[in-house]
Amino acid sequence: MPAFPPAAAQRFVSDFCMTILPGDPLSTGCPPDTEPAMVGTANSRPCSEGVDEGRHRGGTVDYVLDHLRAGVMQGRYAPGQRLIEADLTRDLRVSRGPLREALRRLSAEGLVEMVPNRGALVRRLTLREMRELFQIRVGLEALAAQLAAQAVGEAEVRERFEREIGPIWDQTPRLAGPDYINENHRFHDAITQASGNEQLMKLTRQLRLPALMYQIVGTLKPENIAASVAEHRLIARAILDGDGQRAQELVRSHLSRALDVAEATPNQWFSA
Repeated sequence: MPAFPPAAAQRFVSDFCMTILPGDPLSTGCPPDTEPAMVGTANSRPCSEGVDEGRHRGGTVDYVLDHLRAGVMQGRYAPGQRLIEADLTRDLRVSRGPLREALRRLSAEGLVEMVPNRGALVRRLTLREMRELFQIRVGLEALAAQLAAQAVGEAEVRERFEREIGPIWDQTPRLAGPDYINENHRFHDAITQASGNEQLMKLTRQLRLPALMYQIVGTLKPENIAASVAEHRLIARAILDGDGQRAQELVRSHLSRALDVAEATPNQWFSA
């Protein structure tokens, strides 16, 4: 794998220093601290109506952030898709202020880009950006695997790790799509959680930019997915055996192969 330029590394780590904490879509369209609209009654009204902006703005912004992040994670918003303010304020029943603040934060995190005369778009990575993200991930996740192998000697850490990686032992063939992506994220998150290093967890989550997975997942072949799952099992066994050196080597090999698969993706899947 080519050496990673220090200046590029500094630029990308600073761009991606905020944490992505994927959230589940909420059960109603209402932001926190508000009641759902009373549909079909004389009192029908948008749930944001009457909410004190000063008291609830922070909660509403967080609600919109969670919704949009989950939408990218679950494929509701595709790379390159426009996020139209009028549609989102209607669907989420929020005002433009919290929505714009949420979009601003997502832009800072690298999930959304603001394009003049077009507005907010779900970010579509360039081929170079994709390569650079993978190069950073190799070092960070290899370190996480080494630390996890050391930490699983503690019964509580080992039990949680085994529970979180449970899906990788399922023999059912995987298909390209949200279920496979969620399993992949869960496995890698389990390693960094077991490492006990919270800052490492933040960085590795950010560098597994959900937009990247959805950008290339449609091109993955069954043999690519099967190879990835097999590699996950080897990494898990090395960690559970307490073999940090082997776990590191397996993670590096795993991510290098994943980079090769991503680089074979047709150029039209990437931004110019």
